[in-house]
Amino acid sequence: MKFLINNAIYIGLAFGSGLMLLWPMLRRGAKSVSPSEAVLLINRNQGVVLDVREDAEFAAGHINDARHIPLAKLEDRLAELQKFREKPVIVHCQSGVRSSKAAATLRKHEFTQVYELDGGLNAWTQAKLPLVKG
Repeated sequence: MKFLINNAIYIGLAFGSGLMLLWPMLRRGAKSVSPSEAVLLINRNQGVVLDVREDAEFAAGHINDARHIPLAKLEDRLAELQKFREKPVIVHCQSGVRSSKAAATLRKHEFTQVYELDGGLNAWTQAKLPLVKG
């Protein structure tokens, strides 16, 4: 017992760091995919790319054949995505923050294969993958 009291701060740090390592797995219901894994899902499994950025961001550059529904309008426009419920849906934004909210919305509406692009469009461009302007 004396050992636990004397080393409580170290035990707390060990527990906290272990929890921080597990947090991303516990927090996400959607699988996170790298840009190269996303390309494989698109090409091999007819994956659909969903861009949840704002209109100006989308116009500045987007993934080829991406469906554009801004996050704020996603709930209202879910009917446009119903035919993709059983297909892989790769959700992305600029850096990955908005896409996690969009992925949660899709999971809530029973989409079976929801993936988040890890790092968002920033990771896509860093991987030197093509964008379409306009």
